[in-house]
Amino acid sequence: MTETAGHPTVRGTFSRRLFAGGAAAAALGSLGLAPAASAAPSQGTVRRAGAGGEVKHMKLVMEKLPDGSLGYGPEKGKATVPGPLIELIEGDTLHIEVTNTLDVAASLHVHGLDYDIASDGTKMNRSHIEPGGTRTYTWRTHKPGRRKDGTWRPGSAGYWHYHDHAVGTEHGTGGIRKGLYGPVVVRREGDILPDPDRQFTIVFNDMTINNLPKGPDFKATVGDRVEIIMITHGEYYHTFHVHGHRWADNRTGLLEGPDDPSRIIDNKITGPADSFGFQFLAGEGVGAGAWMYHCHVQSHSDMGMAGMLLIAKPDGTIPGHDGHH
Repeated sequence: MTETAGHPTVRGTFSRRLFAGGAAAAALGSLGLAPAASAAPSQGTVRRAGAGGEVKHMKLVMEKLPDGSLGYGPEKGKATVPGPLIELIEGDTLHIEVTNTLDVAASLHVHGLDYDIASDGTKMNRSHIEPGGTRTYTWRTHKPGRRKDGTWRPGSAGYWHYHDHAVGTEHGTGGIRKGLYGPVVVRREGDILPDPDRQFTIVFNDMTINNLPKGPDFKATVGDRVEIIMITHGEYYHTFHVHGHRWADNRTGLLEGPDDPSRIIDNKITGPADSFGFQFLAGEGVGAGAWMYHCHVQSHSDMGMAGMLLIAKPDGTIPGHDGHH
């Protein structure tokens, strides 16, 4: 797991994954561990998502962190900002037992997935959690399919996110501002998977990145398959840009072949509640180095909305990096 430089460990584990299936794997999910399928691939091969359709279970705790922020975590004392990354495959169902240790009502609301009204996670339909309470939310995913009228229903695969919808206002404004948010990735069977511990969640929240005054750094090695999960919250529109690397503006960020018409970009406008993601090979065509990522609204980057993607050579050295930015 990758930690950000100069940041308390409690909020540094941004690449943690939570996805487990069945009773035996539920314990793994509650610890933020990935199943054995996440073992490193052999040289020159890629890992791919298997078939969905599993019923999975996990636990989340909402708690206050020492610096006054709020976070989700797999158990008490392990909350982070952003919260743990939850991964599913189309067809999976996830039951999440959520405990609220805060002194105010809070909730869990997800984007992009299927759920009944009892799992909406809002005060408006009483699907929130009172202080000290516990509630199980159920999320479902589905594959694309043809409707009875002949049109196609889109699947659940994509880069999504979850957040509070009750703290501060009935829209969760206070909870989101203080850090109650996290990433969700739903794969389609056969999707290429990133290298273990090379998934980085970047959240533009008002004028911060991951609620930090200065953007965190993320580390990889040349040739690693890296995945960025990008989420925006707050009041402002931003533009996400990463130096030296680019991606396809589609569901996965990857081209499906030489004739794929997807536009190739290295900068994307992103507004409140937007989420997207992409994969790339670290240093491909450009090599190792301290590559900046930032909001390209100039005043925003000037105010701290910038961090570094530190790509090392195989020997661990990073050209042009002196440990400061």
